[in-house]
Amino acid sequence: LFFKKQNMKKKSLSVRKKIPKSLIKNLNHKDFLKVFNEFKSSLNNKNKYAVAVSGGPDSIALAYLSKCFSDIYNAKVYYYIVDHKLREESSAEAKKVASKLREFKINCKILVWKGKKPSSNIQSVARQNRYSLLIKECKKNKVKCLLLGHHADDKYENFILRLLRGSGLKGLVSMDKLTVNNFHNVQILRPLINIKKSDLIKISKKIVKFYVEDPSNSSNSFKRIRIRNLIQNLEVEGLDKKKLALTIKNLMDSDKTINFYVKSNIQKNTSILKNDNSYILNKNFFNQPNEIIFRSLTDIMRKVSGRYYSARGKSISNLILAINFKKFKKMTLGGCIIEKINTSFLISSEIT
Repeated sequence: LFFKKQNMKKKSLSVRKKIPKSLIKNLNHKDFLKVFNEFKSSLNNKNKYAVAVSGGPDSIALAYLSKCFSDIYNAKVYYYIVDHKLREESSAEAKKVASKLREFKINCKILVWKGKKPSSNIQSVARQNRYSLLIKECKKNKVKCLLLGHHADDKYENFILRLLRGSGLKGLVSMDKLTVNNFHNVQILRPLINIKKSDLIKISKKIVKFYVEDPSNSSNSFKRIRIRNLIQNLEVEGLDKKKLALTIKNLMDSDKTINFYVKSNIQKNTSILKNDNSYILNKNFFNQPNEIIFRSLTDIMRKVSGRYYSARGKSISNLILAINFKKFKKMTLGGCIIEKINTSFLISSEIT
């Protein structure tokens, strides 16, 4: 049934024989097929992919769907587990996840976060180190697209979290399917972003029959967990997930419009010194609406610094205010040196 729905030709029979019967059987289930079709619509079998596996139900489902895609379309996929070593049992859990996935011929490489662990802002620091390890491995294997297991529920939580922080439009819609600004030529793809977590739990439970429950998911000491509970309370008051999804979609449309003008500003009002990856901004760069200036500057500083995360929004805003004063000469921010040269501004890397 699966292959009939995919309109596979007779000459593809040799490919069909390579696919485990268990995959065909599971994908014939209408619910699983629907999830798989949504997943594969974001991928291209000509590309190489890396999959971040944490052991939770979303990442286990992501690993399984990626394996299906890899076997059916003969695509090259790498699988990575990051062991943060933030909990005593983390190493044992990573090995257990890798062992379980091997039953499905999914070979995961465990990446270990070495060094001193933070005593505060733990989740944020851990996330940054996780990305760093994953990106490094992607570059090593010349993989240009990293798949993350973020799903629809994550998108809603991220929206509320950013709303409480007073984020602007870009921050509110930051969890899109594809991260436009890539990091060291590695793009971040979230092929499950429109799929409900409950559907991914079904795959983990009924097909893989395994996933790790993160103990932090039941701890109210983490803001994200409190927001998760808040969303449930908002549903009772009438703000359900469908309305949240519609709000986010409308904001994304506005965000794309602004991005168009940001791209235009960078193209028309900057020049690149390719030898040292520096940018020269002419005076017209700052003759734009504030949001266009803010985003243009943020994008350029991220490219120059080579950092995945840019400087904080408040710091960028303060930089723009400082530039508007005639006495501005030089400032260091977010791994960049910003200095005024006549009527233009030079942005170069702080690392020489």
